[in-house]
Amino acid sequence: MSFKSLKEIVDCANKEKKPFWRVILEEDMSERMVSEEESFGTMKGMYDTMRMADASYDEKLKSASGLVGGDGKKMKEAVEAGKTMAGDFIGDVMVKALKMGESNACMKRIVAAPTAGSCGVMPAVFLTYQEKYKVSDEKMIEAMFVAAGIGEVIAERAFIAGATGGCQAEIGSASAMAAGGLAYLQGGAEEEIVHAAAMSLKNLLGLVCDPVAGLVEVPCVKRNVIGAVNAITSADMAMAGIVSRIPPDEVIDAMRAVGMALPGTLKETGEGGLAATPAGEEIARRMSK
Repeated sequence: MSFKSLKEIVDCANKEKKPFWRVILEEDMSERMVSEEESFGTMKGMYDTMRMADASYDEKLKSASGLVGGDGKKMKEAVEAGKTMAGDFIGDVMVKALKMGESNACMKRIVAAPTAGSCGVMPAVFLTYQEKYKVSDEKMIEAMFVAAGIGEVIAERAFIAGATGGCQAEIGSASAMAAGGLAYLQGGAEEEIVHAAAMSLKNLLGLVCDPVAGLVEVPCVKRNVIGAVNAITSADMAMAGIVSRIPPDEVIDAMRAVGMALPGTLKETGEGGLAATPAGEEIARRMSK
């Protein structure tokens, strides 16, 4: 993608009087040399796959390690029984985030958004939003393009892999992408979109990648929940007129600097953080046998 910053996208949208999502769609058309219909169709295919992954969740499945599986069902039952403090909307988002993360751990088909480890964030907020507000598929695909543009800039200026930047690069990036998409769905202009993304990413700066036994299971699945909920609160703040006092592109640069400063033990090696706790080490020993 030719855009190196969120500011470039915002400036382009304002100059050409085009919405954020169309700027990204046209960039995709140019880069891949495809028609508008083909570009839109590709993104729709991804959204449809997210929807199918949610619908095909199997509550009986367990990951090979036995650490993951069934929590989506538990959360759903708690929401339906009115036992959650978060309410139905946030509750449903939590359910979907867990379901998607568990499906990934159980080797079912998911969409890496932007990575497999963070696959539950965007589907959780977008699918739940569409269900609650009865938004058209077309509008949801536009939000997907918004999210994609944000993700592309993060990947360009920083990173989206836990192995290079810690979990802030995975869950943090996914949360920023989802927040920007939600701000768009709520009627936000370009500035509100990028400030929602910035606040979301700021909230997760420094989040380490410490997978127990080296598996994308613990604590990865549950972190999808916090990424999804964080996206909603950040979008709400942006739509209330609250801005990130640190410019959005500088937030991304800060994430890169933090990621570079993290020790290798906290970047997907399974050697630090939760993976280095007595319980984490015991699970690793059990898995190695």
